[in-house]
Amino acid sequence: MNILIVDDETTIREGIQRTLHNRFPQYRTFQASNPEEAAGLLRKHHIHIVLTDILMPGMTGLELMRISRHTHPHVKWVVISAYSEFAYAQEAVRLGAKDYLLKPIGKDALTEMIGKLSEEIAREIGMMEETELLMSGRKYLREAVFQRFASGLDTGRINLEPFMESHPSFYLIMVKMESDKAVNLEHFIIENVLSELIEKHGRGFVAIHDHKSMLGLVTVSSESTLAALLDELRKHLIRYLKVPFQIMHSGLIEHFDAVPEEVRRLGRASTTQVYEHYSSGGERAVEVAQQYIRTHYQEDLSLEKVASIVYLNPVYFSQLFKQKTGHGFKEYVIQLRMEKAEQLLSNPKLKLAEVAERIGYQDMRHFSTVFRKKYGVSPSEYRQSGMKAPLS
Repeated sequence: MNILIVDDETTIREGIQRTLHNRFPQYRTFQASNPEEAAGLLRKHHIHIVLTDILMPGMTGLELMRISRHTHPHVKWVVISAYSEFAYAQEAVRLGAKDYLLKPIGKDALTEMIGKLSEEIAREIGMMEETELLMSGRKYLREAVFQRFASGLDTGRINLEPFMESHPSFYLIMVKMESDKAVNLEHFIIENVLSELIEKHGRGFVAIHDHKSMLGLVTVSSESTLAALLDELRKHLIRYLKVPFQIMHSGLIEHFDAVPEEVRRLGRASTTQVYEHYSSGGERAVEVAQQYIRTHYQEDLSLEKVASIVYLNPVYFSQLFKQKTGHGFKEYVIQLRMEKAEQLLSNPKLKLAEVAERIGYQDMRHFSTVFRKKYGVSPSEYRQSGMKAPLS
């Protein structure tokens, strides 16, 4: 039997593990210091019992439990809480937790609880493990094959028709995230939330598309049902995800062979679609971008180049920059260059072409056009007027 211990305090994790090793040497234990590590271990190993702390950075133990229930229904959850968090423990029991342990955790109480759960699990395994393993194997094979097919890759000799018998027509849902960091926990959240909603509103499954995207296939009774599913999905992801995301969907698909092209279309659509919300680190990214623009305004400054400096997708960066500064990227750069142009025009020794070049314009006519549009006069007229404040 496999037991997972999730707690951000090393001493508590190791203390529980020592007790379990001493009392139940035949069981295998795993440690996770945060929900992200826990999600990875739940995916990788067949975990039977999870002992989880309630309050942890990033996600609470209750949230981890709530989003894991659908894809890991066999897991027995036990919540670890301090006395001051007792109300959380009660909520955990309402969510389906088998028990709770109050800190400091007594060895006898822990041993007794694990013993009872072991007996319960042994009975369940005897009745259903073989069936569950067959279903689980079929599920993972279907999703792995679908992932390759949807990406336009060769699926070998595997026939997809048996997997698609219950889906003569269906919709595709793509959830794409934006982050310069690994999004393993986010993948886990999307897979669990979308899987639960698909089962609630219809039937289908979820597969990983790439390192930033998940792909769901769903058969529902109507477009209004799909709309309800998407609305719930959006609300849940805004609550749980800490990174920006997009939700896209296809129209009704009646021929399975159309999947690869539709997936490519959704990928292209993502380059122009607005992201749902903005990450907490976005403000810092915009500050870095502004600093870069202020020190490199005389160079060729494209949106794509500056976005790459802060490791963001250009579409997302453009939206984020506008939200944080109140100005579009191009508008911001022009404003900065025109302010610099005003300062340089006050030096009569500088030729107009030199002024243009120093603020990033190689074409004198282009510089004059932009300046006139901004201030209502040409650079030479502005200089001749005695360098007074702009006319507009």
